[in-house]
Amino acid sequence: MPSDDPEKFDGMLLALAQQHEGGVQELLDTIFSFLARKTDFYTGCAEGAAERLVMSKFKKYEDQALEVVKKKQQEKEATDRKKQEKAAEKKKLETDAKKEEMQITELTDEEAAKLQKELDEKKSETVKEVKPTSSNGVSVSTGEDENTAHDSDEEDPKEKGKVKPNSGNGCDLPNYRWTQTLQEVEVRVPIKVNFSVRPRDLVIDIQKRRLKCGVKGQPPIIDGELYNEIKVEESTWVVEDGKSVLLNLEKINKMEWWSRLVTSDPEISTRKINPEPSKLSDLDGETRGLVEKMMYDQRQRELGLPTSEEQKKQDIIKKFMEQHPEMDFSKCKFN
Repeated sequence: MPSDDPEKFDGMLLALAQQHEGGVQELLDTIFSFLARKTDFYTGCAEGAAERLVMSKFKKYEDQALEVVKKKQQEKEATDRKKQEKAAEKKKLETDAKKEEMQITELTDEEAAKLQKELDEKKSETVKEVKPTSSNGVSVSTGEDENTAHDSDEEDPKEKGKVKPNSGNGCDLPNYRWTQTLQEVEVRVPIKVNFSVRPRDLVIDIQKRRLKCGVKGQPPIIDGELYNEIKVEESTWVVEDGKSVLLNLEKINKMEWWSRLVTSDPEISTRKINPEPSKLSDLDGETRGLVEKMMYDQRQRELGLPTSEEQKKQDIIKKFMEQHPEMDFSKCKFN
């Protein structure tokens, strides 16, 4: 009977596949050789039955694989379509704004002076206010805000010397590039040799807390202790076009951002990480709620405002004070 869990033997099969430097062809040789030498697969049934069995299983999983590819293509097309619609909507808004600007009639000198005075007053009031936020609680950035934040980072001794994350919330290094989500780390390593690289030309060793990657007979490109633990059985690697290696490392702790791939790397500033909303939508409800709470609390601390837990305590205290107006709280200190 087939296993209820289709991924039950993935760890063993992956380990077996990685020992076959010749790829799938060599792996299939091993499997069919085993069936011929150690079982009656070819001889224990009617002529042609073994071949029909193999082809039926091949067809079954071919259909499944093609369906997955088709589904991913449909999802990609839907995502691209949404991006195009958003871009078109943004362009329309910009066009409408320009039309409105063009419709503004010329002002007299007196009207212009009055309007300028009002704008100056509003600008002055805005500067005095606390940095505004958008409807979803995200800080609205301005040039001055960015400079202030940059100065703040420089003044914070914990942020001194840290690198700004790349677009994938990782780091671009001289010999490789890594990016991350809360679930996994992706590492792309260019192999700088004058021939097309095959799996057997490489030394790849993925351990729970250590990673080694390089070309046989040469110093390793990566060889060090990982920032945190990974699931070895869920982590994979593949050669791309004979020119680079792509590694996918599955995090064990899916509630933290890595500040470096291996401990010898320069450290990135996790405060400047900007996860895409589309990635958050992929999470299950409970995990997404925890992640959004974590992000909200981080923003609140950066703005010097109370976190969700602190706000909840303040709300309880406020409600208690409203219910007991006869009590004097002027000398109380609330932490």
